[in-house]
Amino acid sequence: MHKIFDGEPALKTNNAADISDICTRQDKGENETQTPAPAASNKPQSNTPANIALAKAGLVSALAVATAACGGGGSGNAASGDGGTAGGGGSPAPTVVKPQTDEEAARFLLHASLFASPDLISAVKTSGYEPWLNTQMSANNSQSAEQFIRQEGLDQVTTDQNFFRSSITDLMVWNQLLNGGSSVRKRAALALSEFFVVSANSVSITWPGSAMGAYWDILNDNAFGNFRDLLEAITLNPAMGVFLNTRGNRKADQDSGRVPDENFGREVMQLFSIGLFELNNDGTIRTNGAEPIETYTNDDVTGIAKVFTGYDYDATGINFTPSPNNPNSQIPDAAYARNPMTADPARWRFPRSEGFHSDSEKTFLGTTIPAGTGAEESLRIALDTLFNHPNVGPFFGKQMIQRLVTSNPSPAYVSRVANAFNNNGSGTRGDLRAVFKAVLLDDEALAPGGLTDGSFGKLREPMLRFTQWARTAGVRSTSGESSVGNLSDAASRLGQSPLRSPSVFNFFRPGYSPPGTQTSEMNLLAPEFQIVNETSVAGYINFMERSIDMRGFWLRDYTASYAGELDVVENSETLLDRLDLLLTAGQLTSGTRELILGAMNDIDVTATSDDETKLRRIHIGTLLVMASNEYMIQR
Repeated sequence: MHKIFDGEPALKTNNAADISDICTRQDKGENETQTPAPAASNKPQSNTPANIALAKAGLVSALAVATAACGGGGSGNAASGDGGTAGGGGSPAPTVVKPQTDEEAARFLLHASLFASPDLISAVKTSGYEPWLNTQMSANNSQSAEQFIRQEGLDQVTTDQNFFRSSITDLMVWNQLLNGGSSVRKRAALALSEFFVVSANSVSITWPGSAMGAYWDILNDNAFGNFRDLLEAITLNPAMGVFLNTRGNRKADQDSGRVPDENFGREVMQLFSIGLFELNNDGTIRTNGAEPIETYTNDDVTGIAKVFTGYDYDATGINFTPSPNNPNSQIPDAAYARNPMTADPARWRFPRSEGFHSDSEKTFLGTTIPAGTGAEESLRIALDTLFNHPNVGPFFGKQMIQRLVTSNPSPAYVSRVANAFNNNGSGTRGDLRAVFKAVLLDDEALAPGGLTDGSFGKLREPMLRFTQWARTAGVRSTSGESSVGNLSDAASRLGQSPLRSPSVFNFFRPGYSPPGTQTSEMNLLAPEFQIVNETSVAGYINFMERSIDMRGFWLRDYTASYAGELDVVENSETLLDRLDLLLTAGQLTSGTRELILGAMNDIDVTATSDDETKLRRIHIGTLLVMASNEYMIQR
């Protein structure tokens, strides 16, 4: 049982119908399921309309989320990829494609950004998909992580010891996601953070918040730049250097038996560029007979690992301040954790005449860097080799489709996105603006067929659900600061927190399929379901219930206006229409709408009702929409 407050019911699953049992029987085609019951309250509950509505909310939410955990409801063939793209890189389309309905505009917005609103829907309908997207991509970032940290004084040496607190990362990134502009840029950056993974859980560095802030800024600054530039910036970022052991990595020493650390050398190939197996341009695996062809060998790892030796923090212009808590400890300026690492030993904190970069021959992926080649040139050759590998377009492109649109894109869709990576139409390789446009504007992403194809779409990640709710509800910080911390715990929090994946392999693997489900039997992928379990399902409902009504202490510095909802709260159907449009892009079924309306109507609201009563109806409607299959599975 997961308690929220003493005396209040918390969601749990009962022994007769736990989630795995519900999923198993659904996969067998059985329709009857038992609804998980809410825990008994420690206080007597009266049969008032409000309590009846709240109980109904808990019951319907539990069933909806349990059903979503089975794989999204429905089955079908892979979405058709016969269509072309509505506009990628290169020459503009001859006609401007515009959404014809509010629902089409909202669906696009929920792929491309962090939320939808009436104003944004109107803007997309007026401008058209591509012109609107061009405007958003060309706009500067509304606020960088560095600006937020500096504004809040979190980069100052004080008795708060922020120079040791990784929690600054949480304050920063949740402030970025829940507030401000640049929603399209931040959505792309969040997708990139799940490809070029650095986790604040494992960044042991002075000023970890500033180091992770620099990493987040790199993703935002380069989101619509070039992949090659992004790859180099990420490689030299101190947070990455600490996370995957590039910082302080030294050349081989025959006397001691030391060899270069291979961690980053392996992951930059396996995860950040080319993957494990050779791919066709459409993302399908190339084989030799029945066996997949590997992209690299252990010898390649050993060879490229030498490239990433000799790097350390750049201390140029850095001052040191005694710690208020320990005057014998010298704390560097926060820029120490933001500046790109350097292999020039004259710029280290303790300068040397000779560095630790390997000057031996480096051979990998068919490329040989001659002995005696310096660190900077070796890095250029290595990253150019990776960048120009034919795998990068389909390997990277497919994962961006998975993060933004659908878990199972057709090979044709992947190929079109890979083509945009390979050539933006003007001869440039790696243009991320062209790549993200190809992902978001493809016919497969926009076509209505995906709304009825059970294999199309993806499970919304918890951090995206929370972010979307906050922006839709008008959540604002009362102080301009941030109180939202690490929400990773699945039992008592959200179950996912940005920039805090458990490992370099992200929160889930792109090739994951839930075992023992219809999804796996159909050879379909559902990566996000790797973080779904009985605990996370119950935890999500409890967390969102306390967030939606603003009782969660993680929102102690925030208020939610629900302004648009309060304007229409007296008419439950109009209120549900608004929630349906903004949260699911109008995808609630009639059956789900009927259940939600029944719960909302148990709260009598008139023009003279107090705000508490009006908000109760809004809270119940919002929670039930966000627990429905049609919301959980984004199409």
